[in-house]
Amino acid sequence: MITAAQPPHLTPDDYLQLEARSPVKHEYINGEIVAMAGASDAHVTIAGNIFSLLRSHLRGTGCRVYISDMKVRLDACNCFYYPDVFVTCNPRDQETSIYRRFLCLVVEVLCDSTEAFDRGDKFIHYQTLNNLQEYVLINTRQQQVETFRRNSSGLWVLQSYTADQPALQLTSIDWSGTLADLYEEVTLETQSPPAPPTP
Repeated sequence: MITAAQPPHLTPDDYLQLEARSPVKHEYINGEIVAMAGASDAHVTIAGNIFSLLRSHLRGTGCRVYISDMKVRLDACNCFYYPDVFVTCNPRDQETSIYRRFLCLVVEVLCDSTEAFDRGDKFIHYQTLNNLQEYVLINTRQQQVETFRRNSSGLWVLQSYTADQPALQLTSIDWSGTLADLYEEVTLETQSPPAPPTP
């Protein structure tokens, strides 16, 4: 019986060396790598909008905002991720140029292929970051933003924003804005059709 070859189990150092040479981005989850797919127009525009809004707000504060191409290292789960947008205000994050570890805010723009993971295991992994105060999920099919905030008891509390509640707040960086700004020039996506049944 012939079995398919198993991909090698990579150490974090192996992954970083591979990623430095790779033309394609990969996330790393406990020894395994996952290639990153391209994003839709709505996804890219929303990420660009929130990056621009936060960059303007944080200028001169010592906080840094990053978009898509900067890795985040999560030691507790042996993972590296590429968040769509994130903020760090911790000077220890300037000690290396290839990843960040002390985030206060993470933003993920949802898409059909990754939504379940962003809401599930990835959120669980991000919760291991002691500095993280807010985790934000932005919908591409309707104007909806879900913000999970860590309260003083360490519990994550959800606050949702919709077109009926256009004001949006991110308390971790003392920012407020509107959904109109966030969704500027965005053509909302339609639900992906279900896959055809297999014969």
